[in-house]
Amino acid sequence: MEFFCYHRDRRDSGGLRRELLAAHWSYMDRYAAEMIARGPTFADDGDTPTGSVHIVDLPDAAAARAFAFDEPNHQAGVYRDVLLRRWHNALGRTMWDFPGGRRGGNRYLVLGLGTGPAADLAVPPDRGELIAYGPLLSDEGTDWLGTAALVRASDADTARAVLSPDRYVDIEVHNWAFGGRPS
Repeated sequence: MEFFCYHRDRRDSGGLRRELLAAHWSYMDRYAAEMIARGPTFADDGDTPTGSVHIVDLPDAAAARAFAFDEPNHQAGVYRDVLLRRWHNALGRTMWDFPGGRRGGNRYLVLGLGTGPAADLAVPPDRGELIAYGPLLSDEGTDWLGTAALVRASDADTARAVLSPDRYVDIEVHNWAFGGRPS
């Protein structure tokens, strides 16, 4: 089962986040085989962390909750909240398989929160700039709750255009970077 996890930082938690970086990476190393995508989000300045995205393939919802809530930054209070949803990997690949590579261009998390009939279930025709893409689903995996995408785009408005604007209650766009230990 695939899960989308977005930990949002608590304001002014950057110092604590930096302190826990090695512990965070060590924790994530335990999930390397299950990881579909990962990486931090940033404020508009491109430097201030605002959260962490992890898309993982885990056995069940209990394992996903343990993954999200046992994470060292969460345990220490770096994060203010956690969005944890079932997800479907519509591209069928990991971020490491993205043909555009780890560097070059602007990267974004596009998070569409929806209600009502499902939208954007099909992968957009211009999939070349999609790093990860799929619907956010209820715990049972039966109800559509939105869509999450990691996108390379020239700017935030271009990234936002991956989703149908009239089908969502809100669409958030966050600066995002490939995560993991520096090589």
